[in-house]
Amino acid sequence: MPARLRELYTKTVVPAMTKEFGYTNIMAVPKVEKVSINIGLGEATQNPKLMDGAANELGAISGQKPIITKAKKSIAAFKLREGMPIGAMVTLRGDRMYEFLDRLMNVALPRVRDFRGVSPKSFDGRGNYTLGVRDQLIFPEIDYNKVEKTKGMNISITTSAKSDAEGLALLRSMGMPFRQ
Repeated sequence: MPARLRELYTKTVVPAMTKEFGYTNIMAVPKVEKVSINIGLGEATQNPKLMDGAANELGAISGQKPIITKAKKSIAAFKLREGMPIGAMVTLRGDRMYEFLDRLMNVALPRVRDFRGVSPKSFDGRGNYTLGVRDQLIFPEIDYNKVEKTKGMNISITTSAKSDAEGLALLRSMGMPFRQ
């Protein structure tokens, strides 16, 4: 069974975008290519055990095993040596990506305290969108009792849109709750 969001994309988003932007070919309609989720943990230099928790939580949220990112340079002021683990990231494509976006838009974001919508200004100029999440507890997969420390994460949504207007229209029609 295909992901619910993928069906929504093919049945309603593609025709709506074709009409709005006047595409002549359905392959020209922008689509979400990948979603990257990144947790940066600078404090893992003092306490390496934090890394395991972050990796496990990221795996539970995304349904995929994360990659541990390592420091590229040594920075003495931060007590950081080259090659030390300082974060975890995961890149989602295909059905897993659609499943994650569906959960993010319909379950996780509405659970944020005082949520009024995400900012429509976080596009990069080429139709890609990035948002920051302050803590990982908004995801229902995370067990509140097992969390030692709240960790924020960056979620980057890469689209094939040429401009910010196209990217905004694509994400809005897929159900991303943008602020009015």
